[in-house]
Amino acid sequence: MSMCWTSMLPLALAFIVLVPTPPSRSNRLWGDEALLAPPLQHAPGPLLLRLGVSDALKLFVKESIIPSHANAFLFYGAPSVALFLSLVSWAVISFGPGLHLADLSLGVLYLLALSSFGIYPVLIAGWSANNKYTFLGSIRSAAQMVSYEVVIGLIMLTAILLAGSFNLTTIIQAQQSIWYFIPLLPISLMFLISIIAETNRAPFDLVEAESELVSGFFTEHSSVPFVFFFLAEYASILMMSTLTATLFLGGYLTPFIEFHDATYFFFGSLMLGIKVCFILYVFILVRASFPRLRWDSLMHFCWAYSLPLALSLFTLTASILVAFEIF
Repeated sequence: MSMCWTSMLPLALAFIVLVPTPPSRSNRLWGDEALLAPPLQHAPGPLLLRLGVSDALKLFVKESIIPSHANAFLFYGAPSVALFLSLVSWAVISFGPGLHLADLSLGVLYLLALSSFGIYPVLIAGWSANNKYTFLGSIRSAAQMVSYEVVIGLIMLTAILLAGSFNLTTIIQAQQSIWYFIPLLPISLMFLISIIAETNRAPFDLVEAESELVSGFFTEHSSVPFVFFFLAEYASILMMSTLTATLFLGGYLTPFIEFHDATYFFFGSLMLGIKVCFILYVFILVRASFPRLRWDSLMHFCWAYSLPLALSLFTLTASILVAFEIF
């Protein structure tokens, strides 16, 4: 048991650094913009960390105000459900050989099901607040999440075709000879774009378009409910990054090195943590490099380009596997 927890330390460190508890504006500044260009941001160093702790305490002691005529049960229940769905998805993630809470044979379907349920807290939060801005933000979020979930599902099926299994551990072990990122490079890049849109991150953060919707579906949420929504958002980002590393970067596999003793548990989890941190850095880099898209451009890109291309590549991959009798 001690070896299990020790091997999870690298990934836990990434979670602590990049998913602050609870998140705040100063923490997001330190983790996003200031991480890329400290000289440009004039980050005050350790003082910024103290500001983050102060903001966290402030959020917990602030009064939680509920709008008039709002549904209190749904208003407070939606953030808790969103955070719960973001955390239970970690049950099927393999941090190393035998290091997982549940080794489900249908682990990929489990993740897709939880991702689909994640739409409901967003819709409920926007509707229960009795605010037109929050309701419009929830409708935007639902449409965006449903659209890009279709693309994500097709891309995940492509990796499943190569591995021949819905089990995440089996998919990782199938990449011992070559990571799927190499033969499936276009699909991997499409998956990265899709998960950025799925998690509502810039430049696809139309749900939280400040100039249009104030702050999206959680405009009326404050104090602890606000913290729960932001924890759910950053936990989803970390989860999607880990899933990308699992499907296309070999998960906990270490390139060119084979370990046959107990140290493999630690180095496997360390390698997974490095891959996840790299994908998280790509999230931050994209956020700082590209402007926000228009809503119609976002949806047109999904249905007119991403979905047909993902379906074509999925069909091409299946045809190649059948033609060369790789099954």
